[in-house]
Parts: sequence; C-alpha cells; structure tokens
Amino acid sequence: MAQSEIDAVRALLSSKPRPVGWPARRKRLDEVGAVWPVADDVEFTAVDVNGLPGEYSTVPGSDPSRVLMFFHGGGYCSGSIRSHRRLVTEAGRAARIRTLAVGYRLAPEHPFPAAYDDALTAWRFLRNQGIAAADIAIGGDSAGAGLTLGLIRRLRDGHEELAACAWLISPWTDLTMSGSTLASKAAIDPLIHKEYLNELADAYLTAGMDRKDPRVSPLYADFENFPPMLIQVGSNETLLDDATRLAARAGAADVAVTLEIWSHMIHAWPLWNAHLEDGRRAIASAGSFMWSHL
Repeated sequence: MAQSEIDAVRALLSSKPRPVGWPARRKRLDEVGAVWPVADDVEFTAVDVNGLPGEYSTVPGSDPSRVLMFFHGGGYCSGSIRSHRRLVTEAGRAARIRTLAVGYRLAPEHPFPAAYDDALTAWRFLRNQGIAAADIAIGGDSAGAGLTLGLIRRLRDGHEELAACAWLISPWTDLTMSGSTLASKAAIDPLIHKEYLNELADAYLTAGMDRKDPRVSPLYADFENFPPMLIQVGSNETLLDDATRLAARAGAADVAVTLEIWSHMIHAWPLWNAHLEDGRRAIASAGSFMWSHL
C-alpha cells in the first residue's frame, strides 16, 4: 500500500521537468504542495509577523495558547505558506495546538542572513503575543529545519528561553554537501540532488561565506542544552546522512533525540499526507511528540 502511494507521489513530481528560473520553480512548488486542498474544518487568520506574512491555523479542539511555529522548506529559494499549508494545518490538528506559518524572505533576492534573521523576528513576534517559550514548538522541513536549528542556537547563545521542542522533517543541515547519501541515494531520490543543492547554496550564501558556518550548516553547531528534537527522514533521500549525522551529534551533546527513518519515503513526504498514509502517520507521530513536550 505505502509503496503504491509513494509511487503515485513520485509520478506527480516527475510529471513535469524541473522548471528553469526562480519564479517558475516557486510556482511549481506551490502547485505540487497545494495539489490537495486543506481540510474543511481549518480556520485561518492572516497575520503581520512584524513585517513578514504569517498565517495562523486552528481546528476544532486546538489549544490556542500552544503554538507550532513552522518554517517551510524550498532550499531557501522557494516554498511558501501556500505550498506547505496542508502539512502545517494537519500537524496542528495532530498536536491539538494552533499553528503559525511564517513567510520568510527568499534568496537570491534576499540572501543570508535574511531568512535567518526572519526566524528570530517571528519568534519575537510570537513571544510578544504573550505565548510562553515553553508553549512553543518550532518545526520545519528541509531548509526550514535548518532555520529551526539556527534559531534555537541563536536563542541559546543569547541565554534566552528556548522552545519546548523541535520537529525536523528531512533536514538540510550541511551546506558543504559532504553526506555520503548524496551519492548513494542519488538514483532513487526524485527531488534532491547534489548539483541542485549547490545551486541553492550559491543563491543563498554570500560570496566567500564559510559553508561550515553553523548559522547555515547547523550540523557543525554545538548542541549543548538544545530542547528535545524529533527528526523524520525518508530512507530514499539523498539527505538521509544530514539527518542521521544531526541525530548523532545532538545525541552526543546529551540532547533527547528521536530519529525516525521511514522506509521508501522521499524528501519531505508528509507534504502529501492527503493521499499518503505514511505522511499521515509521520504527522501523527510528530503531533504526539509535540503534545508530550508542550
């Protein structure tokens, strides 16, 4: 069952060649991310996140005093509130909490540190709404997971209160692209390949920047005193190594880490939860994880 469902998602992703140019790529990700609509019982509220576009979501029974703040993926160059709406809203349902999706600035128009700074802006916004740090879960997929880790490190280094937990889907943690699965999984991953990642990194990073800088490659960060984290990754991902090495490094720093490797799954598979049982199961697991820490 799971195999046939993921094959259908693969077919969706391969139905058109990867577009050329950032506007076309952004449009394509919005289209494939929003191919299945959001559930009817979700209520949205657009919000100005200190100058950034944001969107709250709730479903009946959500606790509005607890919030998942989510940063979408897209390699720092694409992705949006719209592309990830189904994922974010269903995660809020699973955790029984409110969500805040953040539309941070994208490269190459806005290279580093724009997105990195926007993550802190969003955190400050939420705290200024009276939401306690202990009532906030931070999540993200791919590049959004990188922003999540960068924000936690920034708060920790500033001796500020930290979020209760972090949810990381298919995290892109190493912009040096040194993971062995970039080669060993290249033939089976339909989305993410080393050449593409290098293109994204070149667009995001300023000239001459060290790709091992922990603000952009959180794999190289010191994880002391990080909150509990759930890392979810597919076995058919070129970024598998980015997830497993993150889990090992954080675990070695005494962080409570849960690593889930989902067989046959591809990059950011929970995006397609509407027609993918393993996507729904992954979100249910994340919901339980967040609820247990909030």
